[in-house]
This record gives sequence, structure tokens and C-alpha cells, in this order.
Amino acid sequence: MRMELRVCKLCHDGEHGNEHKTAVTQDMVRCARRIREYKDLIGLGELHITMVTEGEPGGAEALPVIVAGIEQDQISLSDTQLVMEDEDGNFLVYPEPKDILEVLTRNIDQMSEQTRQDVTVELSSQGAELLSG
Repeated sequence: MRMELRVCKLCHDGEHGNEHKTAVTQDMVRCARRIREYKDLIGLGELHITMVTEGEPGGAEALPVIVAGIEQDQISLSDTQLVMEDEDGNFLVYPEPKDILEVLTRNIDQMSEQTRQDVTVELSSQGAELLSG
């Protein structure tokens, strides 16, 4: 299995002025980095983290999938998404931050069942609230 987390670099760095989105984006990246560090515990082959900047076409760096939607009669490419590819070449795409965070934290839960090391990631209050809601 391969995974790629794509996030808006400006959101991650706090340059968009949306503290909630910045905190959740940073939570996603922290979780993904932890999973990448211990990926062998859950049989994950690769995990890529891609920071997308404005003007990039969705940031398809590792896995060739781009999520798009229609907003006000315009096609809009999603800059934040989690893409997973299984051994058969099937793709799962999660474009919603809540779903992304849920998938990532479930992977961390699976890793913690496989080791005595503390692999947990402390989420921001915004990320924890998103998961509980």
C-alpha cells in the first residue's frame, strides 16, 4: 500500500490567516510523519507528504490522482487530500480534513498496537474537536 498526503503549504505555515485550518493541517502532517516513521509496523510501503503551493495543479507528486469539484461554475482542484493505493492499483481518495485525520489517526492506533514505543501524536484542540464532532 502507498499513501500520499497533500496539503496547502500556506495553510500549513499559517499564511492564510485561518488558525483552525492551520492547526488541523499541521495535525495531519504530524500524523503522516509519525506513520512514515513507523510504516513497517502496519505494512505500509510508502507515505509521501506533499506541500502544494498556489498555482500547482493539485500537487500530484507521488500518486496520479487529483480531486476536483465545482464551485460557482468553476472547476476547483483540491489542495488537501489523502490518496491511498492498494496492491491491486485501486485508489481511495479522502478530500475532507475530518476524513483525512480519521484515517491517519486510525493508522497510528494500529501502529501503537504493534509496538511498546509511544507512537501517539498529540492533536491540537481543533483537530481533536474535528474528530469528536
